[in-house]
Amino acid sequence: MQFRNATIDDLPLIVEIYNSTIQGRMVTADTDIVTVSEKLPWYHAHNTDTRPLWMVENNNNIIGWVSYNNFYGRPAYDGTAEISIYLNPAARNKGLGKLILAHCIGQAPQLQIHTLLGFIFSHNEPSIRLFKNAGFEEWGLLKEIAIMDDKPYSLSIFGLKIK
Repeated sequence: MQFRNATIDDLPLIVEIYNSTIQGRMVTADTDIVTVSEKLPWYHAHNTDTRPLWMVENNNNIIGWVSYNNFYGRPAYDGTAEISIYLNPAARNKGLGKLILAHCIGQAPQLQIHTLLGFIFSHNEPSIRLFKNAGFEEWGLLKEIAIMDDKPYSLSIFGLKIK
């Protein structure tokens, strides 16, 4: 498995993979598809030194992407990052998320990250299992803060201190 920095040319595929998760109401709080132009500010907020956006390749095929995102935007939180992993539909449920998350945890010190967070819908049992198996613990629960299709959803916050 290879990880490389995403380029602007990757953004359409990043958006396509992201949009493939919206309808399932398990992964993102977006309720309608997003466009490449809507994701441009998010793309430009990443930097290769501390908040990379990586494309993940396996056997010369792009299987997904990973982003490290700022938490709360204040200097005291610079060492804390929220991590997101999105896989192509064909790459899901094959154990690849485990390998990707392990790699991301291992890279955290070089990215000046001492704490990783995962914001996961509380009903997303596969992602919760993935993060717990990687050593993350539930640090918080925001009850019924999202409304999708007239139904309330809770958000669990998982954290991991990097050694």
